[in-house]
Amino acid sequence: MSSNPIIWQPSQERAESSAMFRFMRQQGHESYRALHQWSIKKPAEFWLACRDFCEIRFDKEAPEVLLRPDNIMDAGWFEGAELNFAAHLLRHQGSEAAIVFCGEDGTRRELSRDELRSAVASLAAALRADGLTAGDRVAGYLPNCPEAVIAMLATTSIGAIWSSCSPDFGVNGVVDRFGQIEPKVLFAPNGYHYNGKVCDSRETANQIIAAMPSLRRAVLVPFVAELEIDLSAHNAVPWDEFRVADAALEFTPVGFTHPLYIMYSSGTTGVPKCIVHGHGGTLLQQSKEHVLHTDVSPADTLFYFTTCGWMMWNWLVCGLGTGARLILFDGAPFSGDGRILWQIAEHERITIFGTSAKYISALQNFEIRPRDEFSLQALKTVLSTGSPLAPESFDYVYDAIGDDLQLASISGGTDILSCFALGNPVLPVRRGELQCQGLGMATEVFSDAGEAVVGEHGELVCTRPFPSTPVGFWNDADGSHYKSAYFERFEGIWAQGDFAEMTANGGLLIHGRSDAVLNPGGVRIGTAEIYRQVEKLDEVEESIAIGQDWQDDVRVVLFVVLKSGMQLNEYLVERIRSTIRENATPRHMPAKVLQVTDIPRTKSGKIVELAVRSVVHGDAVTNTEALANPEALELFRDRPELKS
Repeated sequence: MSSNPIIWQPSQERAESSAMFRFMRQQGHESYRALHQWSIKKPAEFWLACRDFCEIRFDKEAPEVLLRPDNIMDAGWFEGAELNFAAHLLRHQGSEAAIVFCGEDGTRRELSRDELRSAVASLAAALRADGLTAGDRVAGYLPNCPEAVIAMLATTSIGAIWSSCSPDFGVNGVVDRFGQIEPKVLFAPNGYHYNGKVCDSRETANQIIAAMPSLRRAVLVPFVAELEIDLSAHNAVPWDEFRVADAALEFTPVGFTHPLYIMYSSGTTGVPKCIVHGHGGTLLQQSKEHVLHTDVSPADTLFYFTTCGWMMWNWLVCGLGTGARLILFDGAPFSGDGRILWQIAEHERITIFGTSAKYISALQNFEIRPRDEFSLQALKTVLSTGSPLAPESFDYVYDAIGDDLQLASISGGTDILSCFALGNPVLPVRRGELQCQGLGMATEVFSDAGEAVVGEHGELVCTRPFPSTPVGFWNDADGSHYKSAYFERFEGIWAQGDFAEMTANGGLLIHGRSDAVLNPGGVRIGTAEIYRQVEKLDEVEESIAIGQDWQDDVRVVLFVVLKSGMQLNEYLVERIRSTIRENATPRHMPAKVLQVTDIPRTKSGKIVELAVRSVVHGDAVTNTEALANPEALELFRDRPELKS
């Protein structure tokens, strides 16, 4: 059972000035645990109170908040209600900045709230003039720039459905995604900047346009000033010309579950699944997370390092609804001298800095100490997701970034476009732990027998309905693919696919993806438990572990990337094995330790254990377009060391 020590405690003033504290007292509760219990036992009362506290306006009220509460798949949230997601995000007016874009090349652009509203109105009117209506699909193949936000808001304001990915995807990766949903309009750039280079995406965009006969319009964004716009593609128009001047800002009211976004699974083992999310559930859930769990207010400057291909982009943009100023960044996080994000944090006075666990680990490896080089007095919260944040990374944040910060490791997924467990401004931070279960989320950890356990490893599940479950999968009329994805493991229970541990404190530990869990001798082991130990060693840059079928059992194989110039030898292998054995268990100890020079990962930075396992076993990895570095898979193929 976890006994992770408290390493940060909010001051009484900070805790009691938070929206979470005000909401807790407003509902008559003295502790977060009591508030959370009420939120899952009285879901209709909680979600209605949450909606009102977050000032979400419905154009039409629902007769009841929750129908069919005993069935997660079939639960009915706010049936009959009408609203519009974009209307809430654009409710703030004035000359204050809504969005600041900071490019890797030093570009800085700012849009006020009024300028953003005007740009959305002009683009939405152009979409309507082109014949788009509610339910049509619009795709964004774009950098993380203001045009992406404007295009999304214009699309959703008319009830059309937005879907996006980043321009580092190749043709097949984009068509595998967008081709399934048949968009009528595509927004695409002429290029983007990455790691000091200009990447020309004009030919890729033309090939994508040619491969999707559903497109009636391609809107080309001149993102890179030194590249001309290529208008040779069918029905291509420049961004600046696709607008209706002086258009009024209008919003089409839609049903609570009317499709808002189409998101995609990682697609590393097959064609990506198209996950449909609705207006109401997304807005309600993400607003709860921003306002209550992250304590975002109009006084804040909110940043998340993300691309338009990762769900954290959608999460970040919803922050507009709080009135906070958003910082968008596009480029390589370690371009130049590796400090660009902290230069931006200082200059823009970022108060909430979001990133990935991998980025924090890399900062530590590069021995970058932001607090020693930058003025970060405005910074109050650091958010981390994408993979489990190691306890040592908690130590690093409080030592090298700031000692009076709320460090919130958060965990959810594209599947729910939100979090099951995340931060809390009224609770302490414990080393290595996610602070709490999200309000309204009946999260538990189940044993293989389907029993709730505390202090033991098991499957992260949700046992009661919540409003941000997907509307469904695209082209899954009978819901069979949706059901098999989340509800087959435990009948009627949402299984998230994470191997986790609930702590006695009410916190959570994530031990890795359950589909990548190792099973030597029938004992289930989370890969994160191994990474946590081996990456403590100074020689190790990063690692990936898989289970290899061997002699009617499974053996653990660990691949390591070592620091520059280092070679794996018997002494280091034994150090790695003994470190794992002494700090985890003998079951965690790898049978083989092998050196590689790179580890394959998705575009959002997640390592792909299943793809590596497939290559080791000689199976095909059919969708390498989903990977940022597909060539790395060849480092694991036909390794002679794995044949004995």
